[in-house]
Amino acid sequence: MAPANGPHRSSHPEPVATGAATSAAGGTSTAVGDANTSAGGAVTAEGRATAAAGGAIGATDGAIAAAGGAIIGARGPLAAAEVAVAHVWARAAGPVRLGAGVAAPGGMVRLTRPDSTGEALPVWPDGVTPSLLEEHQVAPVTVERSGETRRVLAAALKCCWSDQQADPWPGDPAPVELVLDTYRALIGRTDDLMRNWAIGALRRLHDSAWVVLGDGVVSLGPRCALWPEESHAQLRELVRRLPEPQRPELTVVRDADIVAAARPAEPAPGAGADGGGRVEAAAGEFDDLLAGHDERRRAELVAAFMVVEHAAEPVQEVRFAALRDPALRRTLAEMLSRRGRTLIQHRDRWTSGYDDDVARAAYASGEERLSVSERAVLALVLVHSVAIPRAEGLLPEDSWLSPHPTPVEELRRHTQLPIGELEAALRTLRHAGLLGQVKAGEEAGGYVPGPQFHRLTPAARRRLQEELILAAGPNTPLAAAVLARRSAR
Repeated sequence: MAPANGPHRSSHPEPVATGAATSAAGGTSTAVGDANTSAGGAVTAEGRATAAAGGAIGATDGAIAAAGGAIIGARGPLAAAEVAVAHVWARAAGPVRLGAGVAAPGGMVRLTRPDSTGEALPVWPDGVTPSLLEEHQVAPVTVERSGETRRVLAAALKCCWSDQQADPWPGDPAPVELVLDTYRALIGRTDDLMRNWAIGALRRLHDSAWVVLGDGVVSLGPRCALWPEESHAQLRELVRRLPEPQRPELTVVRDADIVAAARPAEPAPGAGADGGGRVEAAAGEFDDLLAGHDERRRAELVAAFMVVEHAAEPVQEVRFAALRDPALRRTLAEMLSRRGRTLIQHRDRWTSGYDDDVARAAYASGEERLSVSERAVLALVLVHSVAIPRAEGLLPEDSWLSPHPTPVEELRRHTQLPIGELEAALRTLRHAGLLGQVKAGEEAGGYVPGPQFHRLTPAARRRLQEELILAAGPNTPLAAAVLARRSAR
């Protein structure tokens, strides 16, 4: 996150990909699908040379789909509730797209494109980065094949950051093959397996908005604009030390022609003298809340904010003064509230999750982030790993995490999904932190609910419990009671 589920469990009723069971995960996917771990997470730009290639890939507000948030059109300043919804979408779906000339919501930095449209990304308070988790020895969410992901990002940075006197973002587009050749030169291997891993890493980086893939070219993604300026000198040194790829000039379509075709169109007036993008700094979001505290308490509040938002597991209350002290905890709760978040307590441990009201508003204002097949696969894992073991007395009633993995063979047997679609759904759910993969030899292992289930509020846990009852036993008396209670509301 272990013995595999026994074969006797297959006799229980199971949802199929096209059945009503897809609602088991879909109804609360906004509450569950907290994308701070999704699709490869984010590089923690630590202000050292390790930020791009050797630094930890940590848990920030990653994305299920790059630049996939709701579009904010041209209108006046957003109300506090609308700002909170925007932050929820930025966390769950990636950078929020902005219309031409539209200001970023509070607490976000605006990245302006040559055509005057833009994207908005949340910024961290007081200029800190998730590397603060390392200082407090708190584990961030792990990233699949993090080594390849870091090295491929370093290769993309070398190829796309052509003018190192300027900031890394937006940089210039580079051919995908040039990035792959740079990666091969970096690791000293040229076999097909390494190429497949590199392509997988590029996709993870694209999904989390660290790079943008399209039409055979790679560009630096909007998250690269969040690297602190003080880290650029180390990044330049890192790029200088990366080896040059041995790449013969192409005779059919030259690299220069590929790059020229991928460059943006003529910039709009005011888009910048160089025609590229520009970063517009965000105003201080929490200044009014932090101004009344001395430097020590301010640092404690910021540290607690970062760990509850980006740590892999709930953190112990005793380790952070802002969690122990009720007055500081109220201020921390207000900081989270402005981003549509709330504190969640697990005995003496704390984490954060989506506020129920804000999540409901965000869910109503945007499209479903998980496909039907992804919701069905998630529901099936919950049935096998949680519902059935709980019914057999193997799990505490209030637990949504489980040591009982659902084997892939069980998933194949009880869905109507083609193998490729099933594997794609599992990959998306795994990258989003909704599922975890347990590897225990050739014959055992499987999938269990992921770390995002720590972040369910009590109301979201109840909703998910009811949906799971309806999915696993729609004709049972318990399901009838759930439906009757809902109809009476």
